[in-house]
This record gives sequence, structure tokens and C-alpha cells, in this order.
Amino acid sequence: MNVKKTFKFRIYPNHQQIELINKTFGCSRFIYNYFVGKQKNKDAYWSIVNEMVQNGQLLQNNWKGEFFNKYQSIKAVRELKKTYSFLKEVDSIALQKSVEIVHDSYTRYYKKQNRLPRFKSKKNPVQSYTTKFVNGNIQVKDKHIKLPKLGLVRFAKSREVEGRIMNATIRRSSSGKFFISILAESAVQPYKKTGTSVGIDVGLKDFATLSDGTTYKNPRFFRTLEKKIINAQRILSRRQLGSSNWNKQKKKVAWLHEKIANARKDMLDKISTEI
Repeated sequence: MNVKKTFKFRIYPNHQQIELINKTFGCSRFIYNYFVGKQKNKDAYWSIVNEMVQNGQLLQNNWKGEFFNKYQSIKAVRELKKTYSFLKEVDSIALQKSVEIVHDSYTRYYKKQNRLPRFKSKKNPVQSYTTKFVNGNIQVKDKHIKLPKLGLVRFAKSREVEGRIMNATIRRSSSGKFFISILAESAVQPYKKTGTSVGIDVGLKDFATLSDGTTYKNPRFFRTLEKKIINAQRILSRRQLGSSNWNKQKKKVAWLHEKIANARKDMLDKISTEI
């Protein structure tokens, strides 16, 4: 059985690579917002047409074209590069992937599976872009990852990447750290069924109690981290909005939130694996 699995690592790009990553964030966001804007205008136009048809001002609308043509939009990116030369400086596959994300978002929206796609803001500290595997452009080499345009990027290799690499997403967290998520497809053997079952009671005093009597206590270190967040947020509220000290303190608050999220995920993963 083939399954898709994501391998997430922290990466340590140098100054030149960070500059190029930030440029790619901006260009991918530009392409995404450009086509979202075009689609919003198209939707507004056809909304007016349908309203006029219902009011009898126009004949029945027989237009049956696609709501969003992915392939025509990808071709349009090439034309945009002629007008906006800065788009040539970054990974072209990442720009194509932004178009695919817009297409997927609107496809789900028209099927009423998600909300209307919104514009992305450059003020959001969390930014990301995705590039696809083409002709070996993404490779893991010892303690480095080879990425399009970036070259070899040092990363914290905590485990081996198994299977066929499909794409890679580079992400900047709210605390300013950089991460990469590699999507790979590999064949796995399904777990054998044990034929047993267990009941789980989640409580307040204890985190969880199993029907066989096993008890998992609530971790106390979260209380300490929560107190640190309260103090850090209090300091942040006293800083002048937009100042350098405000930005430093904002990153510290984000770092504490990340630490709690990572600790909680680690605890849940260990408990679920043991069960």
C-alpha cells in the first residue's frame, strides 16, 4: 500500500539564501493575489449577468466555460514575467504552484467545501511557498537539502526521508525560524489488527484514563510556560507598536507559543503511540 508522508525539518539558510527565500515568498504571494483578484472580478461580472437574467434584462445565459482555467493561468505567468522582471529571479515552479493553489481553492469553494479565497498579506509573519520535484531538483545530501535556486541548504536531519519525493514546502514561522516539509510517497505495510479495544476517558485531574486502569497525568510544565507567556505579553503591551523592541518582544511571544505547541504535540504523539 502506497501512502504519502510528510517529513518536517528545521533548515538553517545563510544570509543570501534567506534573502532569496523572502523574495520567493513575495513573488508567490504576488502571483496568488493577482489571480485571486482576477477571479473575484470574473465572479462579480457573472453575478451581475445572472441577476440581469433573473430580472429579464438579458436572455438566458448559456455560458459554460471553466470558472478558473489552470493551464491558461500558468501560461499567463510567463507573460507577467515580461512586465514584472522581479518574477524571473525566483523559482518558476513555485510560481506555478501558486496558480495551482488558487485553482484548488476556487474548485473547493465552488463545490461549497471551503470559504471564498482571500488575499494574502505581506504583514503576516508566517509565510510559505511550495516547489515540486522535477528532474531531481530536490535532493537530500547528508546534512544538506538541495532546493531549486537555493542550492544546498543546511538542515537538522533527525531522520531519513523515505520514498519518492513529490514536493517541498519552505515555511517561515512567526518566531522567524525556517522549516521545510518534504512530501514523499512510499510503500508501507499496514499494522496487523490485534482484535482488542480500549476505552479512553479524558478528564481534568488526569489527562486520560484507559479502561484497563492505565492513567496519564496532566503535565505540569505547561503551567510554567503559560506564566511565561502572560509575562511576555504584558511586556509586549507596554512596547511602542512597530518599534524594534516591540518586534523583538513579539518574536519572543511567538517563540513561547511554538514551544508549548511542540511540547503538547510531542506528549500526544508519545501517548497515542503507546496506546
